[in-house]
Amino acid sequence: MHPSRLVIRPDHVAGRVNRRLFGSFVEHLGRGVYGGLYEPGHPTADAAGFRRDVIDLVQELGVTTIRYPGGNFVSGYRWEDSVGPTESRPRRLDLAWHSTETNEIGLHEFQDWLDRSGCELMLAVNLGTRGIAEALDLLEYANMGAGTALADARVRNGRPDPFGVRMWCLGNEMDGPWQIGHRSADDYGTLAARTAGAMRAFDPDLELVVCGSSGRGMPTFGQWERTVLRHTYDLVDFISCHAYYENHDDLAAFLASGVDMDRFIVEVTAIADAIKAERGSDHTVNISFDEWNVWYATRFEKIEKITGVDNWPVAPRLLEDVYTVADAVVVGSLLITLLKHSDRVTSASLAQLVNVIAPIMTEPGGPAWRQTIFFPFAETARHARGTALSGEVVCDAYPTAEYGSVPLVDAVATQDISGAVSVYAVNRAQDAPSLFEIDLSRFGTDFAVEALTLHDDDPDAANTLDAPGRVSLKPNPSARIDAAQLAVELPPVSWTQILLRPRR
Repeated sequence: MHPSRLVIRPDHVAGRVNRRLFGSFVEHLGRGVYGGLYEPGHPTADAAGFRRDVIDLVQELGVTTIRYPGGNFVSGYRWEDSVGPTESRPRRLDLAWHSTETNEIGLHEFQDWLDRSGCELMLAVNLGTRGIAEALDLLEYANMGAGTALADARVRNGRPDPFGVRMWCLGNEMDGPWQIGHRSADDYGTLAARTAGAMRAFDPDLELVVCGSSGRGMPTFGQWERTVLRHTYDLVDFISCHAYYENHDDLAAFLASGVDMDRFIVEVTAIADAIKAERGSDHTVNISFDEWNVWYATRFEKIEKITGVDNWPVAPRLLEDVYTVADAVVVGSLLITLLKHSDRVTSASLAQLVNVIAPIMTEPGGPAWRQTIFFPFAETARHARGTALSGEVVCDAYPTAEYGSVPLVDAVATQDISGAVSVYAVNRAQDAPSLFEIDLSRFGTDFAVEALTLHDDDPDAANTLDAPGRVSLKPNPSARIDAAQLAVELPPVSWTQILLRPRR
């Protein structure tokens, strides 16, 4: 058994856990919207056609903010197509995913769905094929009370009160050659600065996200951030990070994906702070990690990608990855990394929500179920509140071809205002469990302990339509506290949550 120990103190705080850290992402892609959120005629569908079983699972998942409507989709999006009478809305080609967009679900309908689900809207504007004027029109339509042509159009379209969107993304992945209208860093930074300045002329208190690199492996990474922030630094509140991970037949490296995310965050933070110093600014730009997940993108490129000038399907099955226990352990470790950096990562979006690389899956006319990655996200969203505690994991390391020497165990703790402590830990070892210990003596209280673990003897086990309950969280009876010393056994390739509640 591998020994491991988490060293934490209640007065060593990493940062406040922002509820927006548990956001998600809905793009008009595949069956994410049509057949996912929206399926008129389904046995659980409400009067608006939204699946109630999906809403129930979204609420259980604990999602807070949802980024919409993309993603790559937004760079060809005409927001005007999505408002007004449904029967009058045009069908459009979506060049991003080679599909047809019916516009049956638009801004009003999606906000109605958010109202049912209890989530906040984070809206992206098209800076791929469009620009400042269209972004301002959407802002006025969404957030102006009444008395202008656009605000009055929203009222006529059935929403007297403004949407009141606070958080806005200035385009999407504009460094990527796959992005319609992608630009150089200088061109994008100029456009983003002008757009941000114009939007702030309407409302100086908006929260604006400028596009960072689409991934740490992009050839322009670093230089892109420096150039874009030199244009926009004092006009924006966030710079975005995006990261997806998959198992390239190297489970050891895959389980260490959190190491790459950690380095990404550290590097982008350093660049932002260098620009802050360069400009002599007292403003701090934080990180919106508004796309992150496990995604088997190579499968899409080799098998699923739609082509053909006459082939533009509506809501095809795309990116419907089936997630394993190993995938869930990686998602849990990525959440640990985000929490460790909660001082600077103050918004994040699990990409995506339903059917498309998602924690929730549906079958047309049939059930909805939880994928393996649902469980670490839902539990962390429910219990990681208050502050994240700075800590150090003492354990053995193992070699990886991609990331070098990596700790076998990673963990983080949070503490809420009641004094309750939540600990999240992953064991990356494939050969043996880890005996995980924490000294609680500095917390000055007696805790009751409860532990839940996600593990299976087969790390490739998954939940599917035929076996939706194959994998679930299970109580971990090994958790014990003796003389303020916590000990719990972490199975190999596992994610564990430990809840420590003060005894009253």
